[in-house]
Amino acid sequence: MRRLLLPVSLLTAAVVVAACTGEPAPSRPGGTVDDNTTMTLADSAEPSTLNPVQGFAPQGGSRMYDGLVGYTADRTLRPVLATELPQPSADGRSWTVKLHQKVRFSDGSLLTAADVVTEYNAVLNPAVKSPLRPDFDMLTGVTAVDELTVRFDLAFPFPSFPTRLVLGIVPHTATPADPQPPGTGAYAVTTWDKGKQLVLGLNKYYYGVPPKVVKVTVAFVSDDAKRIERMRNGDFDGIEVPPDEAVAVAKFDGVKVITEDTADYRAVTLPSSNPVTADRSVRLALNFAVDRKDLIGTALGGKGTPAYTPMPDSLPEFVDPQATYRFDRSAAGRILDQAGWLAGTDGIRSKDGVRAAFTVGYPAGDLERRAIAQAFAKQLRAVGFDVTATQDAGPDAVQIVSGGNPFDPGLAIRSVLRTGGSANTTGYTNPGVDTALDAAHKATDPAARATAFRSAQRAYIGDPSLVTLAFVTHTYAIHDNWSGSVPITEPSVHGPLTWGPWWNMETWTVR
Repeated sequence: MRRLLLPVSLLTAAVVVAACTGEPAPSRPGGTVDDNTTMTLADSAEPSTLNPVQGFAPQGGSRMYDGLVGYTADRTLRPVLATELPQPSADGRSWTVKLHQKVRFSDGSLLTAADVVTEYNAVLNPAVKSPLRPDFDMLTGVTAVDELTVRFDLAFPFPSFPTRLVLGIVPHTATPADPQPPGTGAYAVTTWDKGKQLVLGLNKYYYGVPPKVVKVTVAFVSDDAKRIERMRNGDFDGIEVPPDEAVAVAKFDGVKVITEDTADYRAVTLPSSNPVTADRSVRLALNFAVDRKDLIGTALGGKGTPAYTPMPDSLPEFVDPQATYRFDRSAAGRILDQAGWLAGTDGIRSKDGVRAAFTVGYPAGDLERRAIAQAFAKQLRAVGFDVTATQDAGPDAVQIVSGGNPFDPGLAIRSVLRTGGSANTTGYTNPGVDTALDAAHKATDPAARATAFRSAQRAYIGDPSLVTLAFVTHTYAIHDNWSGSVPITEPSVHGPLTWGPWWNMETWTVR
C-alpha cells in the first residue's frame, strides 16, 4: 500500500508509541510502500458480533453483508439482493421480494429464499433475543413462495416496511450465535484477532465488480489520543477524530480531514431511577439551563448543530419546529424554585434532603464525550447543580449517550421515547408520547404520519427524558492518496465496517 515516507525518527516513534501504550499494531500488508491495493484503518470500538441478526449494521452499509435493499448517497432505497424495489399488496399487509439468481455467499453457497426466511424468522424468535426484534413488531411471518421469491406478511399496513429490508442476509445454515457468518458483500472476514484487529479480503464469489482495494485491516484502538498519534506516525490510512481535534490533525503531512453530516445525536440521560433526575421539574429545567450553541463551540469544536429531541434535521418533514427549548437560565431557576429545589448557602439546590448532585459518565478514552460531559457539568453549576464528569460511571449513572437514524422517523425516535423501547434506557414513560408514536407507526397516509410524529415531539418537550444537546458532525482523517469518498448523512452506527466515508469502499482507488 502506498504510504508516506517517514524519517527514521518518526518510524521509530511509531513503534515506541505502540509498544508503550499497549495498543496493538496492525499487521502491515505485504509488499512495498507503493502497494496501492491494501488499506489500514482504525476503529474506536470493536463489534461484539458481525451477525446481522444480533444487531450488526442494522441500517445496512456493511462491507461483508448485503440487504435485500440498500441506501444510496441521497438516502433513497435501491434494490441490492432484490431484483427490484419491493411493492406492497393491495391491502398493504404483505410485501413480495424477488431475489437475484446465482448470487453466492462467501462460503460458495447460493442465495435462496430459505436464507431470507430463516434470517427474518430468527429476528422474530423471542428465544434468539435479537436486539432488532422490537423494530419488527409489524411483521407476523415470512414465507418462501419459491426458491427466489419471499413474502413478508404484516399485522397492519406499514408503508415504510422496505426500510426494514436493509438487514444483511446470511446463509440459512448460519446460527444466530455465529459471530462472523458468511455474507454476499464485496469483502469477507479473513481473520479476526479479538481485541486487536480484523482483516477483510475479497469475497471471491462476489457478484459485482471486484474492488480495487483487496485487503482492509481494521485495528481496534479505543483511546482517541493514541489513535490520533498513530495516524500522525503513518500507521493508518484513516481514522475518526474528535471534532475539536480536527484543526490539529489537518496539519499532519499527507492527511486530509473530511466531515459528514449526521443524524447522530449526543444526549444526557435523565434516569427515572435517579433521585434527582426522576423529578420532571428537574428534567425540564435542565433543558432550559443548557446553552447548546456554547457547548457545541467548546466541546465539539463548532462541528454540530443544536438538538432538542432525537428527530434529526435530515427528516425535515417530521420535525416539529416548536419542539425546542430556548436557552433561559432564569426560566430554569423559576421551574426549580416552584418545585421546591432551593439553593443552599453553597449555591447548590436541594429538596427534601436530596442534594441536586449527580455524576455524568463517559467512556474511558473518549475525548469527545469527556469534553461534552465536562462542559455540561460546568454549565449546570450556574443553576445550582453539583455535577461531576467521570469516566466509566456505571450503567445506572447519568450518561452521555448517542443514537440516531437519518433514514426513517420511526427508527429515529420510537425506540428511544416509547415506553419499553429498545433504546429507552431511562425508564421513561409518557402516555401522550406513546399515543402519538403509535398513531405514527400505524399511519398509512404520509401527511397523517408526519403530523403524528410532530405531535409526539410536542408531548415529549414538556416532559423530557434526555437533555438532547447536538447532532454531531462526524470528522475523519484520511491519507490524501485515497479517492472515492461520497458524502452521505450518516446514522449513529458508523466506522470502518459500516457507515462512514468508507461506506462505498468497493469503489475506492488510489489517486
